[in-house]
Amino acid sequence: MTGGRALPRVVLVGAPGAGKSTVGRLVAGRLRVSYRDTDDDVVAVAGKPVADIFVDDGEGAFRALERDAVASALAEWPGVLSLGGGAVLDQQTRKLLRSVAADGCPIVYLAVSAGEAYKRVGMARGRPLLLGAPRAQLTALLRARAPLYAEVATAAVDTDEKEPGKVAEEVLALLAGRQA
Repeated sequence: MTGGRALPRVVLVGAPGAGKSTVGRLVAGRLRVSYRDTDDDVVAVAGKPVADIFVDDGEGAFRALERDAVASALAEWPGVLSLGGGAVLDQQTRKLLRSVAADGCPIVYLAVSAGEAYKRVGMARGRPLLLGAPRAQLTALLRARAPLYAEVATAAVDTDEKEPGKVAEEVLALLAGRQA
């Protein structure tokens, strides 16, 4: 708790296909806390799926909703929090993440290679930034975003060729190490 507010137990960042949602739910279950995904918050506010926001309103509108969702969640969520893959593109969001990390909130980067992410997201229906050529899009996306994930993270876990349960165990071990 800092400044009278509870910090998330852990924030998960990473590219599409890194396993943020799946691993986040597993970690929350093990910690016996609630799970929250900022993409779900954006969908709830907009009243439509992420892909429809991109098509109907544009990426800029989506990113503004995402920035607000992340700020709200970081201010009020005491459980496990997963951010949308592009949340780190926003400079204000990165600044806020660095701030909560400085206050003691662990931010774990779930790293994934383009090949592994492609296997996990497939043809990417519902992922508007991966339409067209998903493998090439993922490669370019990872190249652009990896430094931003690393910039905000307090730790990283490689997820390639690992089952979600194993990744969750590694995240929990990092959290236990921080408390020791």
